[in-house]
Amino acid sequence: MKLTRIISQVSAVALAVSAGTTAALSDEAAEGLARATEIIESHRAMPVYEPAGEPFDIRKVAEGKKMLSIPNTSANQFLKGIIQREIAVGKEIGLDVREWENQGQPNQWVQGIEYAIANDFDIVDLISGVNPAVVEPQLQAAKEAGVKVFTSHFYDPSQPANELLAGDLPVSFYGQGYILGNWMIYKTGGDARAIVVKSDEVPPTAPLVQGIHDALAENCPKCEILQEINVGITEWGTKIQPSVQSALISKPTANYVIPIYDSMSQFVVPAIELTGKSGTVKVATSNGTPFVLDFIREGKVEMDIGESLDWIARSTIDGYMRNLAGLDMPDDIGVPYYLFDETNIETAGVPAEPNKGYGDEYVKGFHETWMMD
Repeated sequence: MKLTRIISQVSAVALAVSAGTTAALSDEAAEGLARATEIIESHRAMPVYEPAGEPFDIRKVAEGKKMLSIPNTSANQFLKGIIQREIAVGKEIGLDVREWENQGQPNQWVQGIEYAIANDFDIVDLISGVNPAVVEPQLQAAKEAGVKVFTSHFYDPSQPANELLAGDLPVSFYGQGYILGNWMIYKTGGDARAIVVKSDEVPPTAPLVQGIHDALAENCPKCEILQEINVGITEWGTKIQPSVQSALISKPTANYVIPIYDSMSQFVVPAIELTGKSGTVKVATSNGTPFVLDFIREGKVEMDIGESLDWIARSTIDGYMRNLAGLDMPDDIGVPYYLFDETNIETAGVPAEPNKGYGDEYVKGFHETWMMD
């Protein structure tokens, strides 16, 4: 859901909250808590599919085409799940989709684009984390060779895409941060004290973290971000856990750790457990990666902003095929956010699945839009 839609849902009149909580808060604090509550409740409704544009015969466009998806690292389970679904959707429509396996090294991204050029791929998908600025010579070479390079789930709509790209499907990272900030306000009754784990090298990190700051400033000025921990993607496995442990010790009043990308949670959860703070420090995050949804069921993570990986895959392919067909690409990836917590986590499956818990109406919607029915 776009940020403008998130904000538009916040009514001018404060939502009623419990009498006991309201009595204990100032009018300003109570109104902020009410706004945060309304924002959170608006994302508990089952997501609804909205076509990105006019219907088109996607199988006709996809016939004989090849797409190479390059994640920032194949170790990222969120991206791995999207690409697996892209491969499956490709089989539905006749598009040959392959993954370029890599360990997060820029020279490997370079090799992937060069491979696509040498092997006559039609599309290269730089998915969520591969910074186009690092591979500009290859983007130019691809353009000259007639290979269309796109980014998906990488930029925030507020950020201009690299000019050498054939197109871009952004996602509101700011909106994710805004939800995370309001979640903490909602759950603590306006008393959030957070440690944020981020990766500044990834461009959408800035708007996402800004969204957290803005939510607190607007709806809970007394809430605090006690510390921000910046860890590079290739160092998540070695630096997140000790850094979070150290922060929890030095900031004993913290009641939340926010790993802004949920795959970070596999290193955050052990840090909380080893410092003996599992009962007092909660984890809220975003992306909806299946293993993190399992953490919710196990009581290790409190909330994850879910994005159906299958829905992302379909939206990505929809946008790229529209471009190949000469149609307008949508302004963003168009995948709505849906909150998972203890109240609905069982709907994601046991163990959690990348496309479960979001209903199946969106699949029917895509098939209709793609003229497959």
